Amino acid sequence: MSESDGSRDVQPAADGEHPPQRFVLQLFVAGTTPRSLAAVESLKHLCDEHLAGRYELRVIDIYRLPEMAEVGQVIAAPTLVKELPLPLRRIVGDMLDESRVLLALGLREEP
Repeated sequence: MSESDGSRDVQPAADGEHPPQRFVLQLFVAGTTPRSLAAVESLKHLCDEHLAGRYELRVIDIYRLPEMAEVGQVIAAPTLVKELPLPLRRIVGDMLDESRVLLALGLREEP
């Protein structure tokens, strides 16, 4: 599995407006298992739908780059790490539950 970059150019904000928050995400997966592939596909879809033009997504295969799992303090896969905007957050497990992922990313409030 290769690294993916979903980054796109961000349009400048109009006068008096704050630029939209940029999200920097790392998704740690374990090879090309069905679960890993589903996590990548689900997360890319979610990002394109909710963060279009304002995210960077790096997919890291911990089988190919085990040292990255150690550096990122990842003990299970899939794990999503939201580096920016702060606070740093980790989401472990199934990325198919969109409402859970949106809540963890701070894009949705608790019901």
